[in-house]
Amino acid sequence: MFTGIIEEVGVIQGVKKGEKSSKLLIKGHKILEGTNIGDSISTNGVCLTACNIYGYVFEADVMAETLRRSNLGDLKVGSKVNLERALSAKGRFGGHIVSGHIDGTGKIVSLKREDNAVWVTIKTTEEVLRYIVEKGSIAIDGISLTVAYVDSQTFKVSIIPHTGDETTLLNKDLGETVNLECDVIGKYVEKLLGIKKDTSSNKSESISEKFLIENGFM
Repeated sequence: MFTGIIEEVGVIQGVKKGEKSSKLLIKGHKILEGTNIGDSISTNGVCLTACNIYGYVFEADVMAETLRRSNLGDLKVGSKVNLERALSAKGRFGGHIVSGHIDGTGKIVSLKREDNAVWVTIKTTEEVLRYIVEKGSIAIDGISLTVAYVDSQTFKVSIIPHTGDETTLLNKDLGETVNLECDVIGKYVEKLLGIKKDTSSNKSESISEKFLIENGFM
């Protein structure tokens, strides 16, 4: 488990592509302090396992499903990535619960400065947006952020200077892809309430007074 508080920006040192998978070599310093082979490291929000460590470089295998769900397939030598070690029992919980399991991706469609902050607008699918709520939490490339606005096609976050300086987000160009992990609480609530998704129309049953009465909540 992670918190979305980025510890370090790492650099891709090597990419070994397989038929449907890949192997990444990632350089970091702080991120490897106390890290052992087999430990989890969030890389742009994706939970990866350090399968080998060479000095200040760790190696991680990326399976086909991860490449389909994330932006890791776009990485090349020299690309910068957000890194975070798994939360320790003695660590501070400064962000929100982040599993490192990506729900989908989005594209940056706007970067707009407002005084000391920068508004970032991201367009994504209805499948992802259904779990995003205003003032709720979202992990963007592994960064724990608060949703400031959401509509039927996009959502917005506001980035303070510290977050901009310590992560890769504000160095991205318009149209670039970012990894998105929604707050896990919403997905569990949906499952427990028995809300069924209509796969033909990509819509789900709405929570109404009638629904709550029929399911014993009122």
